[in-house]
Amino acid sequence: MLWIVFAVMLLAGALFVCWPLYRKERRLTPGIALGAVGVLALSGVLYTLIGTPDAPSATAGGAVPSVEEMVAGLDKRLRENPDDVEGWKMLGRSYLQLGRFDRAVEAFEQALEREDGRNPQTLAELGEAVVLGQEGRIDGRSNALFEAALAAAPTNSTALFYGGIAAVQRDERDLAADRWEALLALSPPPEVQEILRLRIAEWRGEPLAAADPAADPAAASAGAGSVTVNLTLSGAARAALEDSTTVFVIARDPARPSPPIAATRRKVSELPASVALSDADAMIPGRLLSQFDRLEIVARASLSGEPIASAGDWFGSAEVDTTAENGVDIEIGRLVE
Repeated sequence: MLWIVFAVMLLAGALFVCWPLYRKERRLTPGIALGAVGVLALSGVLYTLIGTPDAPSATAGGAVPSVEEMVAGLDKRLRENPDDVEGWKMLGRSYLQLGRFDRAVEAFEQALEREDGRNPQTLAELGEAVVLGQEGRIDGRSNALFEAALAAAPTNSTALFYGGIAAVQRDERDLAADRWEALLALSPPPEVQEILRLRIAEWRGEPLAAADPAADPAAASAGAGSVTVNLTLSGAARAALEDSTTVFVIARDPARPSPPIAATRRKVSELPASVALSDADAMIPGRLLSQFDRLEIVARASLSGEPIASAGDWFGSAEVDTTAENGVDIEIGRLVE
């Protein structure tokens, strides 16, 4: 789980830095690839230095090994103990950070072979290593890896990111928008969400000005659409959930549940509570709560912290007619099985 969170953070940083370059070039150029690698490398080195509790430390009689030396040591150990799948994946990520993409590809291939080619995260990371090793070019092999990863795990952030770019390069803009909408639903940092929304609007052919209600007075005045969700927890849910559990409150179109129209989040410790959803919480530019007469509101306590439902989550839902009422009561008391 830690590496998945770390990967999302790295992708967010790479997207924030590299998207303006990609928009100008309309393709993944060597410069863009190197920019992404720079973000990955810097983040990885910082993590190695300050985020690993058992990392070697300097002593009076010795120096801290360099990153290259530590990676070389891991490589040597894996040659002697090749069945360490997690070790191969760590080695692949380390070589990515060092810009040694051929060695990263080899390491991820070793890991994937021992996982029978089925692990979606390894498939996506191998695809990323192939792309960066080809100066940012997404070819048949890398595209197949991303597609395989998405088939096994439709919410894999790495595969959604590159799969969206690959779809744009094939001029499949609706598919690209679908994939980045799914990436947006994973709740990346706010500044990254803005970039995603702008690109999605561009690919959907929607006016960019209308994507921002604050920039469009008509949209802002029409934004009277809001729903107050009165959230409570059943006794069973309260007993099963920790106070730190994330609660997602999502408004959906009953006729087209995906992607969500609007979403916000709270913690179990904050419940019971009245949560307001409005046009300001819109997930997709130009797709506002105020445009819908009926809404399905879903409140879900997510054990994984992810917006996608999984076994063990607790939830509640209700439909609301926004032409007649602007409030709804929901008890989170049903278990996802």
